[in-house]
Amino acid sequence: MSAASNMRSEDQFLCSICLDVFTDPVTTPCGHNFCKTCISQHWDTNQRCQCPMCKETFYTRPQLRVNTFISGMVTQFRREVQQTASSSSSEKQAAKPGEVPCDFCTGTRLKALKSCLVCLTSYCQTHLEPHQTKEGLKRHQLIDAVEKLEGRMCTKHDKLLELFCKTDQKCVCALCSVLEHKNHKVVPLKEEYEVKKAELGKTEAEIQQMIQKRRLKIQEIKESVKMSKGAAHRQKAEGVQIFNALKKSVERLLKELIKEIEDKQETTEKQAEGLIKELEQEISELMERSSKVEQLSCSEDHLHLLQSFSSLKAAPPTKGWTEVRVRPPSYEGTVGRAVAKMEETLWKPMKKKLFEAELKRVQQYAVDVTLDPDTAHAKLILSDDGKQVYHRDVKKKLPDNPGRFSYCAMVLGEQSFSSGRFYFEVQVKGKTEWTLGVARETINRKGKITLSPQNGFWTVWLRNGNEYSACDNSLVRLCLHPGPEKVGVFVDYEEGLVSFYDVGAAALIYSFTGYSFTQKLHPFFEPCLNDGGMRRGLLLLCDTDFAPALCLLGEVWSARQQPA
Repeated sequence: MSAASNMRSEDQFLCSICLDVFTDPVTTPCGHNFCKTCISQHWDTNQRCQCPMCKETFYTRPQLRVNTFISGMVTQFRREVQQTASSSSSEKQAAKPGEVPCDFCTGTRLKALKSCLVCLTSYCQTHLEPHQTKEGLKRHQLIDAVEKLEGRMCTKHDKLLELFCKTDQKCVCALCSVLEHKNHKVVPLKEEYEVKKAELGKTEAEIQQMIQKRRLKIQEIKESVKMSKGAAHRQKAEGVQIFNALKKSVERLLKELIKEIEDKQETTEKQAEGLIKELEQEISELMERSSKVEQLSCSEDHLHLLQSFSSLKAAPPTKGWTEVRVRPPSYEGTVGRAVAKMEETLWKPMKKKLFEAELKRVQQYAVDVTLDPDTAHAKLILSDDGKQVYHRDVKKKLPDNPGRFSYCAMVLGEQSFSSGRFYFEVQVKGKTEWTLGVARETINRKGKITLSPQNGFWTVWLRNGNEYSACDNSLVRLCLHPGPEKVGVFVDYEEGLVSFYDVGAAALIYSFTGYSFTQKLHPFFEPCLNDGGMRRGLLLLCDTDFAPALCLLGEVWSARQQPA
């Protein structure tokens, strides 16, 4: 409540128990005045019925009635106070939306500056003056103005929430601490406030770190887009040069090629824009959260901080961005596949030059491959260094582990790949039958096997010396004349691409496109059966000028090295 400093007889209207202006004033037999509720509660909580002022004891509890004279004086006093406050604030601005209004202003309600945790009332500057000047009211606890002060009272005991139960993590009153929370760890609000405020500081630091990481991720994505644009530009320039040389006969294919490249780039940019938008949204939400945490950290309101702490301490529902990447799309094979549509007579002048450049690019992703003995069929012989393998008719006694091929004479590369791009080569000169490619890690390795992407195999093969085929979901016959002496295998995991190259002719043999890889991929080899020496041959991992490669050697090596 408020009063001007020159208001006469103000102390006459203050209850000595609540230290506020009388509400329903009553007079005890000893002549002292109190609020009816105050003196009743005082006697309810004490064994002796005694006057709080003069300590006179009443052996029979007096019947209290409202003192109409004092009540009238109090009413007049309140009216004068309200009129004084109203006149002094008539030229002041009312509380704005979102601001706490003064509980004692009449007419225009001014902005409250402080709230009293004892009176459970908010005061503007004028009405706050008694709390700053009167000795009894000075002892009241003031905080920055807040709404819903009733929430600061224990709903069960109607007492101020001034303690914190660490066991139940909730604010309690003094009676709660000796009743429902008797054996719990209870501390003053201020002590827990300092603890939680320190934790909020850590939370703020963590949020700022998350914001910084996302900003760095945006820069990383933008850089990936920039690299993708560069790659796209180079591919378009190469395509323009090739197709312009063929003039009008290839203009239609040139447009299709550029559109395919630009569609890939557009897809990459859209993906990047989506990720950036998502990151910026998270940053916005985190900054908003940071602002709330900062405001809460600066608050002197112990209860408000503790009640809001859990919702702000909880980890925000953000996405884990560590593994998120925007990888530039692979353009390897794009121009080559367009060229393959042209009539042979138009492409011959340019074909070799084109594929030489493409092959040179994919060879940059060459990897070292060794054969995995735990997957090799029992009739396959592997060297100690894992670089050589051939088939013989005698079956070795080997443990039939889950990863070993039990029926087909096949073997996997020891290395596996679940992202990025990789390339390896196999020399097939002199071999009349072979199968090469990549396979999913979870392929069937027992019993008969059908090679197809549906079953987890992306392969090409040679049968009967001159029958080349791609083992797609249906067998695709390939016209290769002459056949390749060395085969290159290139995989772009994210693009879902597996391409096979004739290394000597710098020509594309076949491409599997549009797949979605979700498991690890292994290099896959089938040297085919020895057939009593009729198709004897050796798979040999050897070095080339640019990377390790697989070689299929013929009779000469086998005759010298085959065990007795």
